[in-house]
Amino acid sequence: MTSSPSIQTIVLAAGLGTRMRSETIKVLHPILGKPMIGHVVEAALESGCQRVISVLGHQREDVEGWLDERSYADQLHVAEQSEQLGTAHAVWAARQFLDSQTDYTAILCGDVPNMDGARLRAFFDAAVDSEALVSLVTAVVDDPAKYGRIVRGEAGSVEAIVEYADASDEVRKISEINAGIYLVRTDFLANALSTIMESGADNAQSEYYLTDLIALGAREGGVFGWAVDDPAVIQGVNTRVDLARATDVTRRRINEEWMLQGVTFIDPTQTYVETGVELARDVVIYPGVYLGGETTVGEGSIVESGCVLKDSAIGADVHLKANSYLTQARVDDGSAIGPCAHLRPGSDIGKGCKVGNFVEVKKTRLDDGAKAGHLTYLGDAHVGPGANVGAGTITCNYDGETKSRTEIGAEAFIGSNTALVAPVSVGRQAYVGAGSVITDDLPDRSLGVARGRQRTIEDWVDRDDEE
Repeated sequence: MTSSPSIQTIVLAAGLGTRMRSETIKVLHPILGKPMIGHVVEAALESGCQRVISVLGHQREDVEGWLDERSYADQLHVAEQSEQLGTAHAVWAARQFLDSQTDYTAILCGDVPNMDGARLRAFFDAAVDSEALVSLVTAVVDDPAKYGRIVRGEAGSVEAIVEYADASDEVRKISEINAGIYLVRTDFLANALSTIMESGADNAQSEYYLTDLIALGAREGGVFGWAVDDPAVIQGVNTRVDLARATDVTRRRINEEWMLQGVTFIDPTQTYVETGVELARDVVIYPGVYLGGETTVGEGSIVESGCVLKDSAIGADVHLKANSYLTQARVDDGSAIGPCAHLRPGSDIGKGCKVGNFVEVKKTRLDDGAKAGHLTYLGDAHVGPGANVGAGTITCNYDGETKSRTEIGAEAFIGSNTALVAPVSVGRQAYVGAGSVITDDLPDRSLGVARGRQRTIEDWVDRDDEE
């Protein structure tokens, strides 16, 4: 059995992207939680490429910093294109990092984020089978705009790519465009690049075109053109409008993959799931939900409209009611959250708990069966199993300088409109009278009341009228 050929990848990502109208370089603009260049690099690795060389220029430190933090950073290299003189010049800048013993070199664009690993692998396989020196991805589109046009010979082989700026009116009528994605024999690439750079930049934009590879390849051994099945996946991003369109393609692909694995999206066109999210079977997601970061949602859980989750772990059969916001929070099986609850970092909700409407939780553990139903703030606290926290209760955890903890024992009952001034503890099965301000610890099975005695003045209204 013949072994698969080795492939290395160059990602072109040096340009600023002025049409984005942004202080941030184009390839760092995120699509569902991941910068564009991240989508491209990971697709290359998923397709089987052993190493990836990113050609950077503008804001190099920022892009390189993001790449260095990836778990796959040992497979990445960075080349610098300090002056942007065209796509061939960008590949030329990466030549010192190319391994001459690698069979093929793929060339990708850092602003084409939706060419996924599976499609890249299909392109690579077809290109290798063709035995062409140069292969490229093409697409037939209704509006080819200013993309380079594919010129084919009578037998259908690719003979050239003509950039829009250099194309005649007749060539501009061609609807097959260049996607900017190539697979080239590494030994041929080295010689072809030298030829292109030595020939000079004699074109409308005074740049060194990588597309000149096609004419060279056609003369020396043939060029293979592989038409992608969905032109949307090769869409480049140049403006915020393009970014929104590319995001829509990513969203649709992710949601369809989850639906095929048993997740229900009531309206997938209004639901956003980032690439790092994991969903179990029989999860139901309402419209207007955003799931981000490394969020996980367990089997049978329901996420209602308006919920936003970031880096949160949700157990099985959890009900997240409308407009709840969770960040770095954990919710165990069978609990109900919201509507309009806010779980901040460090929130740890046990099994069968209830965190109700307009309840905010931060750095707090609720043990199994604990409840905080309404209008409550629990910060830096521990609530024991089966405890009930009444409406309007707050843990006063901050004195202006330090934060202190509140301990609420198992099966304790905290009356409404109570302030627990930390550090303080309420014992097991203890009660706190409504409206109390508790500053001292309460022992188990005790009652704490800390409020002014009610004063009743009879006939108050009548006396006021007489005056």
